[in-house]
Amino acid sequence: MADFALARRNMIDGQLRPNRVTNAQLLAAVSDLPRERFLPEGLQSIAYADDDVPLGGGRYLMEPMVLARLIQALQAQPGDHALVVASGRGYGAALLSKLVKSVVAMESDASLAAAAERTVKELALSRIRQVVAPLEGGDGAGGPFDAILIEGAVRQVPQAILGQLAAGGRLTTVVAGPAGVSGVAQLFVKEGDVASARPLFDANTPLLPGFAPPPRFTF
Repeated sequence: MADFALARRNMIDGQLRPNRVTNAQLLAAVSDLPRERFLPEGLQSIAYADDDVPLGGGRYLMEPMVLARLIQALQAQPGDHALVVASGRGYGAALLSKLVKSVVAMESDASLAAAAERTVKELALSRIRQVVAPLEGGDGAGGPFDAILIEGAVRQVPQAILGQLAAGGRLTTVVAGPAGVSGVAQLFVKEGDVASARPLFDANTPLLPGFAPPPRFTF
């Protein structure tokens, strides 16, 4: 039987800390949550690998370092209301729930959302509300949000989701590059009516299905 507790400690010491994940509350949340419980049967043995783990249907659980750095960059506060877009089987939402007041976990795949709900219930995580809906529109009814995590790479962050940030709100995701070029993790901060972006680090995160940018007209 795999020693998941040891694997979790090794992940923290070998993948997170050396890659600038320093937030004590976040590291405590990672240490507390059994990442393997958020994966399908048969893939739990690679839960702590330094890689993205397939969930099926073109979806992945993000590489531990990338996900942790995206969450750290959100600068989550105890009173924050957070949204996780493309929440998959719930691991990112579970981490955020340890840092904020409430989390909306938004997922378009009903089977992934159902698996997430089961795990959240089994682990007695009480600050997460699951929503099953198309991802590109975010959760307008549940906003505004102080922190938004898009748990995967996108070509472009939809304006509908950026518009759900509260004043001073933060959004993190990976913006995918052209074929053969690394994507870039980015932090968006809303000031007034404008959300400005700055790059954080390179990341080869798989592209989320369904987040294509709007078509451009050509003449």
